[in-house]
Amino acid sequence: MILDLAHFIKRERPHWQELEKALDAIQAQRLDLSDLKASRKVLSLFQRACSDLARIGASNAEPELRTYLETLVGRGYAEIHSSGRRAHRFTPLKWFLHTLPQTFRRHVRAFGVSLLATVVGMFVGGVLLIVAPEGREVALAPFPHVAKQTPSQRVAQEEKHAKSSAEHLERSKASFSGMLMQHNTKVSITTLALGLSYGVGTAIALFYNGVILGAVCLDYILDGQIIFLIGWLLPHGSFEIPAILIAGQAGFVLARALIGWGTREGLRTRMRHITPDLATLIGGVALMLIWAGFVEAFFSQYHEPVLPYWVKIAFGSLEFAVLVAYYTFGGKKAEGEARA
Repeated sequence: MILDLAHFIKRERPHWQELEKALDAIQAQRLDLSDLKASRKVLSLFQRACSDLARIGASNAEPELRTYLETLVGRGYAEIHSSGRRAHRFTPLKWFLHTLPQTFRRHVRAFGVSLLATVVGMFVGGVLLIVAPEGREVALAPFPHVAKQTPSQRVAQEEKHAKSSAEHLERSKASFSGMLMQHNTKVSITTLALGLSYGVGTAIALFYNGVILGAVCLDYILDGQIIFLIGWLLPHGSFEIPAILIAGQAGFVLARALIGWGTREGLRTRMRHITPDLATLIGGVALMLIWAGFVEAFFSQYHEPVLPYWVKIAFGSLEFAVLVAYYTFGGKKAEGEARA
């Protein structure tokens, strides 16, 4: 029984209005109930409205209020039970504009660990090249066309035969691009899968990639070929390197779920929660590597005098700026609306 109906309405009305706003957001697809925190909040408000309706019905007072609560509870039941079906409806544009960058930011600490492992590897690779120059061919073994020549020799050869190399690339660009995509995607999936080793394998893979990258970069810098290096690596590397880092990010997200830091949930529950995020991150990696493969085959391999270095550097810088802006600001408006 409600002893003071006016006080009851004053106390409970803010919760009813909050539930109304949440239902409006769900209907407009601004609120995603796959988010555990959001779903718990909406469910709590819905259960409170159901309890209030039962109390109003028992008191047999205020027919208009009872009708309002019946409508609110009925709408809440319909929205909550249909939102599960809507949540599984994949919309490519929404996934690209909202889900992917939001997922990246949600696990940005894992990306920081991935970046740190790579940077440490780059530092070690540079130090080894300085301390043991005789090991240069070993350090650069994954790039035989780089290891067999000094940077100056390679640059002179590339620029001398730029036109003939361009004609050769015209006949093999499609197959070369496909090979690059296949290889880089394999490396990325392996880096993610190594998260099953509780992150140790992922860290080693990123460290090794960093060692090679650091050795290559320092080799060209010490030989005075910085402009060529940037013009060669930046157009495709501005997407390829971040893609590998995001694959490492996904590997560390997987490792954290296996270890269970900061949660009392069981392993099966933890894995179920992160599976959509892992699929989203590796999907983003695949898109980035497809673009990087096209750019490397159709753009990066052309050197002066066929393609000026400043054009390649400007293009790569623009790519990187767009990528940073996308992952930093993509989907933020939708996040703000959901929080509001």
